[in-house]
Amino acid sequence: MTRAENTHAELHALLESWRNAVRASDLQGITAHYSRDILAFDAAKQLQFQGVEAYGKHWQECLQLYTQDTFDIHQLSFENSGDIAFGHYLAYCGGVDEDGVPSASWARVTVCLRRESGQWKIVHEHFSIPFDLATGKALFDARP
Repeated sequence: MTRAENTHAELHALLESWRNAVRASDLQGITAHYSRDILAFDAAKQLQFQGVEAYGKHWQECLQLYTQDTFDIHQLSFENSGDIAFGHYLAYCGGVDEDGVPSASWARVTVCLRRESGQWKIVHEHFSIPFDLATGKALFDARP
């Protein structure tokens, strides 16, 4: 395996591990994939989250919304050079609420990573939901 192939395999494995932690509602597992100085732009709640502690608190709130989490990654693609990488994918995320009602939608995600002490860490994450310019309403029913 070439160095580039190995790096891409590492990046895909990191995102797969992170996704598994999200599906398991494992907050510690989720935040272990982030750099301490992560800057995150989530689609919900506030403009930005600075640092793993702040973003972890947000994730904790998100994980409490559903009794069963749904999180799938589609069309994942990475580019990298040296110790920096970026990727993008479409995420299908949501879950089942306490009344047993499923709710999920598609989001666009950009992720930036940096190799720190030999391990890839997510340093920037950006989730977004498209919206209708005329009404200002989120398009939760948008599909790829």
